[in-house]
Amino acid sequence: MPTFTTLSWLFAIGVTIHNAEEAWLLPDWSQTAGRWHHPVRAPVFRFAVSVLTLLAYALAAAVSIAGKASVPAYLIAGYALAMLLNVVIPHLLATLSLRRYAPGTLTALLLNLPITLVLLGRGFEEAYLQWSTFSWSAPLVVGALIASLPVLFRIGARWFPNSPSGG
Repeated sequence: MPTFTTLSWLFAIGVTIHNAEEAWLLPDWSQTAGRWHHPVRAPVFRFAVSVLTLLAYALAAAVSIAGKASVPAYLIAGYALAMLLNVVIPHLLATLSLRRYAPGTLTALLLNLPITLVLLGRGFEEAYLQWSTFSWSAPLVVGALIASLPVLFRIGARWFPNSPSGG
């Protein structure tokens, strides 16, 4: 069984593959997704997911250095919880509701779901995480990641003001 540190790196790789699928397909899909996603231009979306992907690697590196019960361990665990919730909301629900594939659903189910479950389980088994801290820190990280999306989209829109909307 891989260690929490190894799983942190696998998590970052899973985030990369998931975000790459979304970066490729989601901008065009978002133009007709209705309430499931505001229309977003490809360069703006790709900027946002690139930042979030780099964050996953930065946290994996920090976990490798900081060790058990560290701030980076709780940050990556919170990020993992966000990606676990993201499997259902919006991916599965959007796919079922719209009756068409929502970009990211396949990688969410095949990569994010198993990797995040094993990562979190290992975190508790190896004492990288304690329930008493995880119970409040993980929801804060989830909230911060959700709050970062409109900010990243605004920054991306400023950096790529005249870019085309398509992929």
